[in-house]
Amino acid sequence: MDIQFILMIVVFIIALFYIGRLIYRSISPKAGSCASGCGKCGANFSNIPEPKK
Repeated sequence: MDIQFILMIVVFIIALFYIGRLIYRSISPKAGSCASGCGKCGANFSNIPEPKK
């Protein structure tokens, strides 16, 4: 096998791993974060009482 072919296969496998990791991280549940998952939510709502029903 040619060295260029081997390097091409290695780069392709790395790219597949990277894309798979992006997809997995986008659909996996995020513990302790808001629904959007953007990380900009820093509001603390623990001191606000629940509305009475």
